[in-house]
Amino acid sequence: MSAHREFRSGRDLLDGVVVPLVTAMSEPGRPDAGLMDPLLERLAAAGVDALMLFGSNGEGPVLPLDAADAFATRVVARWRALAGSDGRITAAISGVGTDDAIARGRVLANTGVDAVVACPPLFFAHRPGELVAHYDALKVLRVPVIAYNNPRYTGNPITPEVLTRLLGLEHVVGVKESSGDLATLSRFVDVVAARADFGLSQGNERAMVDGLLAGAHGVTPGIANFAPSVAVATVAAVRLSRTDHAADLQSLAAELAGIHRIRPGVPTTKAVLDLLGLIPPHAAAPFLPCDDADRAAIRAHLWEHRRHLIDGDRLGGGAQPIESDGARP
Repeated sequence: MSAHREFRSGRDLLDGVVVPLVTAMSEPGRPDAGLMDPLLERLAAAGVDALMLFGSNGEGPVLPLDAADAFATRVVARWRALAGSDGRITAAISGVGTDDAIARGRVLANTGVDAVVACPPLFFAHRPGELVAHYDALKVLRVPVIAYNNPRYTGNPITPEVLTRLLGLEHVVGVKESSGDLATLSRFVDVVAARADFGLSQGNERAMVDGLLAGAHGVTPGIANFAPSVAVATVAAVRLSRTDHAADLQSLAAELAGIHRIRPGVPTTKAVLDLLGLIPPHAAAPFLPCDDADRAAIRAHLWEHRRHLIDGDRLGGGAQPIESDGARP
């Protein structure tokens, strides 16, 4: 890594709540950083100081690199102004192969982010040694690298054995664990204990409390895009040993995440933010926006929890609670 720039440790980068930020678009597939200001302002006001761009919530792998570059440059500058010296921001560079990740990394590392985040290569199955070689090759970026375990999307899990080998790479400073498997997380906790600067974030919003109690340094929950105060309060409750309050907040987070029983994925999160008047509902192809029936069901599902949402009074409409199985009313 460069000797001319001071880098933050993985423990610092992944501490507390990291919001896996959505990518606002002026039309389908066209990122527009100018549309992000209201959301960024609300996140900062809620006590968030860390963002991750272009993860699964941010649609990174389907965004053209030039568009991602322009978006990140503007968002990084705005976040620095809002969050000050405490502000942290990373960008995912995941691709189908090592060269693809490096190409994305060379561009996004120059937008002012603190680190890049990389999944194992997408699509093809790879041996453990190939995964380690992939992360080793990312040292050419000369910025910290955070590994991103998301086997649901990559088909290539970062096992505890692979993670042990990644700890030997100086430029790899942390891992985001998004498999949803608490047994894997617990083993990761044991592995990263061997390196004091190495960070560990848990990406399962339905089990934030369990993850933190198991030893994760922070969480990266998708619901923090529209309910950041819930995520921030959950971390605080765990750290203050307020067990009952933490359990209540975890139940609330799981209920909020229930919107994905109506329709899974990014279009649902963007529909929520559109209902709240924060960003348009557009996503990159082949994603299609939620239809009217989905939007009505999402609004109804969130209605009784609207006080926990950003600008929840804007949810509006004659919403009624939906059935607990996520069925439409």
